[in-house]
Amino acid sequence: MTQLIQYASLCATPWKNGGGSTTEIAIFPATASLENFDWRVSLATIAQDGPFSSFPGIDRSLALVNGDGVLLDFGDERFVLSPSEPLIEFAGEDAVHATVTGQLTTDFNVMTRRGLCRHRLELLTVTGKQALKRRSGATLLFLADGESLSLSSARERIAMVRYDTLVMNAEEDWTLEAQRATVLVVDIIRN
Repeated sequence: MTQLIQYASLCATPWKNGGGSTTEIAIFPATASLENFDWRVSLATIAQDGPFSSFPGIDRSLALVNGDGVLLDFGDERFVLSPSEPLIEFAGEDAVHATVTGQLTTDFNVMTRRGLCRHRLELLTVTGKQALKRRSGATLLFLADGESLSLSSARERIAMVRYDTLVMNAEEDWTLEAQRATVLVVDIIRN
């Protein structure tokens, strides 16, 4: 079964500290909250410097999708999430302070509950037609950049526009097609 989540149908929630907003894209199970999800994907806009929320027991990945980037300070280590280094993984309980390095930044966020499942986030550039290699029972595709992306299987054809997400649960072969698109591929692997 596949589910297309159109970005235009989602609503952003402002942060309590006023430093940005989060648009929840998908959460599992569908009735879960921030305290009891197995996995969650979202899009966050960081407009001001400030600390990240703590998520004990959660593994996180961030991918820069728009903006100059953000400096992530872990106390003993720093990392600049930027167009040249667009992906990072870290533990949800890590104390992280974000400093926006230019204008606001938009980041794709994947969270999985340690012990229940894990994830792999990969950046894929699509030019023309190419096969999607499935590596897990649940795969999410997020169109991070590009005007459109077409996906086809033996049973269906789906068109995506920027920031749309496709959740794929059925084990079937898919072909991706775009003039040029940047796709974030998230594999959710059950432990």
